Amino acid sequence: MPEPSLRLIVFNPWADALQAAEVYLAALPAFDVAARTADPADPELVRKARLDCDWYGECARCFAAATVEGGAMLPAEVVGPTGMAAFVQAAARKPAGETWWFVLMAQTPQKLAPVAGKTLAFLRRFGVRVLYYSFDEASRRMPCFAEIAPHLDVLIHDEAPLAEQGRAALRPECLTIHRSWVANLVPFAAPFNEEPEEKILFLGSQMGLTPHRRRQIEHLQTVFKDRFVASTDHSIAVNERYSLHRYKVGFCPEGRMFATPGMAKTHTDRPFWSGCLGMVPVSEDSEPGGRLEALAQAGLIVRYAHGDLRALTAACEQALALPVAERRRIYAHFNRHETVGTVVAEAIARFK
Repeated sequence: MPEPSLRLIVFNPWADALQAAEVYLAALPAFDVAARTADPADPELVRKARLDCDWYGECARCFAAATVEGGAMLPAEVVGPTGMAAFVQAAARKPAGETWWFVLMAQTPQKLAPVAGKTLAFLRRFGVRVLYYSFDEASRRMPCFAEIAPHLDVLIHDEAPLAEQGRAALRPECLTIHRSWVANLVPFAAPFNEEPEEKILFLGSQMGLTPHRRRQIEHLQTVFKDRFVASTDHSIAVNERYSLHRYKVGFCPEGRMFATPGMAKTHTDRPFWSGCLGMVPVSEDSEPGGRLEALAQAGLIVRYAHGDLRALTAACEQALALPVAERRRIYAHFNRHETVGTVVAEAIARFK
């Protein structure tokens, strides 16, 4: 029997018409994000919009490169809010031998409100499966969650437990996976650096510069001097990410700054970026049950106790001293298991 043909259609809030992901990504560098911002004359707002647009673009690139065991992958497609009507019409004409998966991320389903539930109902009526990768508290904080929940085939979420009302809205056969957000990088796209600079990189954001985090940064600057590099300017441009593999250690933010209970136990995607880029991730210990627990137990990240500056110093020194073989093991694990395309492909593979 021939392998089933699978196609991923990725919802992207910055996209418009339904089109091949390859075509969308080729045009993305020239896309005018200023026209989509509240104040096109504000350079900082436009810069952040560009970062957000490119971040979703890289997610689409990951899905376009994904492979599913036991399935032949058709070229991935991208669709934005204004292209949804055409997508539903295309779904009505879907070839019988093809399986389509509509992929939603973050809180972007809210972009489809107030018809989010009806839209997904139409797609499922035409045989389209729906996967929602929610890496924050969507069941509690996204207004349309209850509308879309009955139409989900897969929910990957980072909040535990789900809100009871949201959990009850899911169909019993919906596959729910408690899994954090990971790196939106194509596996092994960044080559392993055998001889990186003996430096520690902090890649954070302005929002994360709490007094607690500032104390840690100032401490590392004092101890490691020019071997510590801090980038706190929101994020980094997509086309610059691969250059970060020149550093040996990635000092990563954690989520205690978040007010919501679920996010306070989590971390950003920076540890996953660091591992995929060949850096050794150093992270503050999360709350019990946090998403980095298993990685720490496997020796794939180096952790230190919350607020303990002496332990932070020791963790950074340990990471700097790791031999090439250990760094390679970390790099291989993160690229094989901790990227968004891989996580989604593994979930889809469970449907036969």
